[in-house]
Amino acid sequence: MTNALRVATRGWGGYRTVVAAVREAEPGALVSIQPGTYTESVVLDRDITLVAEKGPGTVRIVGARGPALTVHGASGTVRGLVIESRSAEPAIAVTAGTILIDDCEVTGGHLQIAGTAAPTLRGCRIHHTGDIGLHFGGDSRAVVESTEVSDIDATGILVDHGAAPALRRITVTRTGGHGIHVRGFARGTFENCEVTHTGAAAVAVDDTARPSLRSCHIGDSAAEGVVITGNAGADNRSATAGGASDGLTSAGGEHGVALHDCEVARTAKGGVHVTGRAVASVMGCRISDVRAAGIVVGGDARVRLEGSTTHDTVGTGLAASGDAHVDVRDGAFVRAGANGVYTSETTRVTLVGCAVTEAAYTAVHVGGSGRLTVRDSEIRGTPEHGLRVTEQAVLTVENTSVEDTGLCALMADGGDLTARGCRIGRAETGIGLTTEHRPLIEDCEVSVCAGVGIDIGADTAALVVDTRIATTGAEGILIGQRASVWLSDCSVTDARGTALVVRERATPRVRGLVVTDSAKNGLYLADGSAGRFDECDISATGFPAVYVGSGATPLLRGCHIHDTDEDLKLAEGAEPVFESCRVEKVASSTLPTDDGAQAPASVQGAPTAHRGAPPPAPGTRETAAEALSDVLAELDDLVGLEGVKQDVSTLVKVMQMVRQRVEAGLAAPPLSRHLVFAGNSGTGKTTVARLYGRVLAAVGLLSRGHLVEADRGSLVGEYVGHTAPKTTAAFRKALGGVLFIDEAYALTPAGQGVDYGREAIATLVKLMEDHREDVVVIVAGYPDEMEHFIDANPGLASRFTRTLEFEDYDAGELAHIVEWNARHYEYGLPEETRDALRGYFAGLVRDERFGNGRTARQAFQRMTERHAQRVGELVAPSTDDLTTLLPEDLPTPR
Repeated sequence: MTNALRVATRGWGGYRTVVAAVREAEPGALVSIQPGTYTESVVLDRDITLVAEKGPGTVRIVGARGPALTVHGASGTVRGLVIESRSAEPAIAVTAGTILIDDCEVTGGHLQIAGTAAPTLRGCRIHHTGDIGLHFGGDSRAVVESTEVSDIDATGILVDHGAAPALRRITVTRTGGHGIHVRGFARGTFENCEVTHTGAAAVAVDDTARPSLRSCHIGDSAAEGVVITGNAGADNRSATAGGASDGLTSAGGEHGVALHDCEVARTAKGGVHVTGRAVASVMGCRISDVRAAGIVVGGDARVRLEGSTTHDTVGTGLAASGDAHVDVRDGAFVRAGANGVYTSETTRVTLVGCAVTEAAYTAVHVGGSGRLTVRDSEIRGTPEHGLRVTEQAVLTVENTSVEDTGLCALMADGGDLTARGCRIGRAETGIGLTTEHRPLIEDCEVSVCAGVGIDIGADTAALVVDTRIATTGAEGILIGQRASVWLSDCSVTDARGTALVVRERATPRVRGLVVTDSAKNGLYLADGSAGRFDECDISATGFPAVYVGSGATPLLRGCHIHDTDEDLKLAEGAEPVFESCRVEKVASSTLPTDDGAQAPASVQGAPTAHRGAPPPAPGTRETAAEALSDVLAELDDLVGLEGVKQDVSTLVKVMQMVRQRVEAGLAAPPLSRHLVFAGNSGTGKTTVARLYGRVLAAVGLLSRGHLVEADRGSLVGEYVGHTAPKTTAAFRKALGGVLFIDEAYALTPAGQGVDYGREAIATLVKLMEDHREDVVVIVAGYPDEMEHFIDANPGLASRFTRTLEFEDYDAGELAHIVEWNARHYEYGLPEETRDALRGYFAGLVRDERFGNGRTARQAFQRMTERHAQRVGELVAPSTDDLTTLLPEDLPTPR
């Protein structure tokens, strides 16, 4: 019998069926098949080669019953055939042998490799096969190269049982379910594969499977990119459960399910999701443009990330929850749409050599009772906190830089914090500590803060050692009420407020503090405070170097005050003790320098020098009065608003009287400076709010008087826990000035049971109480809606006790606004134009589109446009032509 057999549907010298030729073929024979469709079921159990004689795609074998091709132990070759099933059976079933399937097309039914088979597939196309495209099972060890799996109803490639295939340069696309699903105790490697356009997670790994993906591209899935769950990879888990990361902290090595140098992009949900008791390594991977979190680790999972990045994620870059342990080395989380890193519950997370930049929310957050360690990393660019620890969590930060944060660079808000060797710059507040734990700040640098350098909240015990604070917009260090702080070998330089402020009943221990170039006091001790201050050095202060409030009982021992105008200011009833202190180069000195001597008698009525108005220097009161008259003149020049002007004038007189009583040593009557501005759109509410802030600054009740505008969008967050930080950030910007909340009623939308606006209101009420001397809040909106807003929270009604009514402008006032704009932009209005303007405004319909002052400004703009069209038709217009607005320039009334 010849070793070359020919199969043809018709013709001389050939077999009419492939089955007949295979039956007659000897091992090693070649079966050459002529073009055509052969409806039969071929079984190969010998080393036979089947080849399409006229090239790929010319021969179609269709399985009538069962698989079109079944391979039992052969090691031959099948080349260039189209294998098709028209039943629920596989198109190809390989149970044993090492057959090569080359350049073939499989359709109608899947390709199944099971048993101990070890075939090789090369250059094949598998498509429209039903629920599964390519199925590896049993203990098979297949090799698949340069093959496409596409248009599958459910799973593109399924690997289960103990299969361990090796796939290289595989494309899986357009599947209704997973692109690749590895389960059971399967293994396998996937190299340079592409998995796209899947209806479920592109790659799913569960049970105890442990595949390895290298240099794969995963994207455009309708769910996650990679999901690893169950006990996947868990047989590589450390036997000791008590370690911080269960053996995942050692450098190098592969742990559990491995993703190496892979790219995950454009997924409808998260990038990589690891949960259950899974163990995984994500090495050198890039995750981007995903519609949720970049990497999610939950349950009892253990994950190692090395050299991997997430960027442009709609959600958090890395989110860890449950009892997950995550070890991250040399990673980057860039432009996260939420937090850069968020951990909660009992997680254990380590970041070493990482960068977390441009997060939309707090860059790194740890809550619950989790443990987070950050070393040798960079945190930069967030409108909220750089790193924040809350609840019972513990945050350790070492040798890390934190820059460009809208709120605190480092914030302990209920949790515990240890920070060593950190560099903090360009933050609103450098370090904020409000916690029942005892945080440690050691060998840190805090510089260029818009607000406070280190803000230690009420009832907080903290240890701050060998830390340097420089260039702060407010206090260098602020110690809150009843706080007990140890401050050792620190320095404060170039604070625009007071270098060190000690609030009521606080009892700090301060040693070796160096203060220089503070715009206000070097040391401010509020009424009723105490504490011990040893060997401190204070120089170059704008206000007295040390201020001691009424009833304060501090001990200053071995301190050196020098090179400043005044060393000490005491309030009535102050009881400081000075021991072995030195004074040099001080213009006005009252501080006792004899060993053990007491301070001189208190100065009656001495005003405080912190957060309120500074003690008046020569000429201060006259200057303030002149500034007040200027501001009131500006208010008086506004068009209309007569009732508002009268209300503000009354408030000014009350404030002046309050200040005079305080300066006379009398009790100040209750004064609510917060206001409701009720009026329709365009009635000048924002303008008056800005002038009101300047008025309060002029009478000394606000330090700056600036205006910060806010609305619902700038106060209310998008998820639980986001609103309070946003509201706090806006409020802090307004400290020393006015927070103006336009359309404030939007914080209490009607008909909504659960709304974060109420959280914003609650946060606002508390902040107003905590900073009642530092800020004025004005809420504005339509009259009826503002009544509903004030009734929404009992705290609002008690704080907003005065409403200023902004009446709509009449026709004459609107015309006057146009006249003002005309003068400002060098236009002339003849009398007939003024008359026409008044008539125009009198005839306007005052519906919801009417904008008062805005309507007047729009009318002026349209007049200039119509004037330009009219003058543009003149050949040589005169100066009068160019500057005169005529009645025909008025817009047509609507």
